[in-house]
Amino acid sequence: MEWSDVRMFLAVVRSGSFGEAARTLGVSHPTVGRRIKALEDEAEQALFRRTRDGLVLTDAGDAVLGLAESMEDAALAMERRLAGNHERLEGILRISAAEWFAGYVLAPVLAELTQRHPAVVPEVIASYRLLNLSRREADVAFRIVPFSEPDIVQRRLMMVPYGLYGSADTASAMQDDPASVGLILMNTAQSHFPDVAWLLDRFPHSRRVFTSTSRAVQAQMCLRGMGIAVLPRPLGDATAGLQRIDTPDQPPGRDVWVGYHQDLRHMDRLRAMLEIADAMLHTEPHARQT
Repeated sequence: MEWSDVRMFLAVVRSGSFGEAARTLGVSHPTVGRRIKALEDEAEQALFRRTRDGLVLTDAGDAVLGLAESMEDAALAMERRLAGNHERLEGILRISAAEWFAGYVLAPVLAELTQRHPAVVPEVIASYRLLNLSRREADVAFRIVPFSEPDIVQRRLMMVPYGLYGSADTASAMQDDPASVGLILMNTAQSHFPDVAWLLDRFPHSRRVFTSTSRAVQAQMCLRGMGIAVLPRPLGDATAGLQRIDTPDQPPGRDVWVGYHQDLRHMDRLRAMLEIADAMLHTEPHARQT
C-alpha cells in the first residue's frame, strides 16, 4: 500500500470532498479521485459513500482510519527526524507567527539570519491560526500562549509591551469626551485577551466600532480616526501618524513563546535562528519596557 494513497485517503476524510483534498495536497481533483479508486480497488470494497453533506466513511473505511493515522504519524516522524539531522545550514525554514510579530519584531532576526547564512530561506506563515508542528505545518512557531501539544520543546522568549493608540484627532477628542471615542477590538474568538478586558474596563461608556483578528488592520483603522485600540508597541510605535496615549496604568503586555517539535532539535538552521532570536529579543520574565 502506497503512503501517497493513504495520505490522500486521510485528506478526503478530513475535508469531506475530493476537491478540497486536492487543494490541500496541491494536486488535481482527478488525481485524488483516481488514487482513491485505486485504493478501493486494492481493498476490494468502497471506503467512502456520498451524502448530501459530502463524502463520509463506510464501515470498511472507518475500520482502517486508525491504521492510516498511525501510518501518517510514522511518516511524519521519519520526515521530522531526517530534517532534524540535516547538518548543512541551507534550505527552507518554515516559521509560524502572527503578522504583526513577524513584520515588526521578527523581521530583524530573519534579516540577520539570512545575512549570516545566505543559503537559509525563511518562509514566514503569517497567521493567528495555531499550526500543527507535529504535522510539519511549520518548523517553529512564535505564540502568545504556551504550547499544549506533546513532544514540543518550548520556552518563553520575551515580553511584548502594549499601549493605547489613536490618531492625533482621536487623542484630542478623548481629552474632551472619552465616551465619544470608539473602541477597536479583537474579534469574538479573541475577546478573552487581557488587552480587550483592559480597554472595555477603562472605557465602559464607549461603543465598539470595529473588530479584527489582525493587529495591523486595527492600527490602520486607528490611523483613519475610527477610534482607539490597544496595540503591541513594536507595531503601534512604528506606525507613522499614530500616537501612544498616556493612561494611569498601561495595558497588560503579553509573553511570547517559541516552540518546535523535539525531532527538529538538531536542525542547524533552526538552532541558528533561535540563537539570533535569543540574542536580539530575549527579555527576563519580569522585565518591562517603558
